[in-house]
Amino acid sequence: MRLYMRPGSAAMAPHAALAEIGVEYELVEIDRETAQTDPAYRALNPTGVVPTLVDGDFVLCEAAAILLYLADRFPEARLAPTGEERPQFYRWLVFLTNTVQTAMLRFFYPERYGDPSVSQFAAAEAATHFELLDRELDGRDWLAGEHRTGADLFLFTVTRWGRRLDPPAWEQPNLRTHFLRTLALPGVTRMVSEQGLDLPDWAA
Repeated sequence: MRLYMRPGSAAMAPHAALAEIGVEYELVEIDRETAQTDPAYRALNPTGVVPTLVDGDFVLCEAAAILLYLADRFPEARLAPTGEERPQFYRWLVFLTNTVQTAMLRFFYPERYGDPSVSQFAAAEAATHFELLDRELDGRDWLAGEHRTGADLFLFTVTRWGRRLDPPAWEQPNLRTHFLRTLALPGVTRMVSEQGLDLPDWAA
């Protein structure tokens, strides 16, 4: 498998999932300008963003979609729960990608929306989302079920993005505990190392 990625991007979650599965994979780091302008990459991903997964002749874009694909492709890796917990997994994965991620993108890139003040409003919106997630994690280890899933890998990603908020997302007590618990997973540890990501002193 080949994963086109950029360190610290939404590719973190699929990268960690591949490492958690234990399948052989190749990382292809692609910068933002190349992703937007290179015809070969645009043929794989017409939006010109990351991540993109290539599995033989099969090509898939969007981090959440890749997580769902890997969960079905490798059920033994338990990237998605079964039974009654599965709908909650869908709920949180969709919430993270459709709601939290989009708020963070408005926070990081207000110029895309034509008004610098967008960042301020997006930060306030993101803070409410992280507060909700912190409450959801109260008394539980993982978002959906008794085992880590792809939703937890995505939450790890956006929690790290939320370090730029004031206060940082990981100042929420349950989110910090979840971040540390997820960081201890072998696949996440490997992903962080392979992407060369910086971590706070308390997580090092």
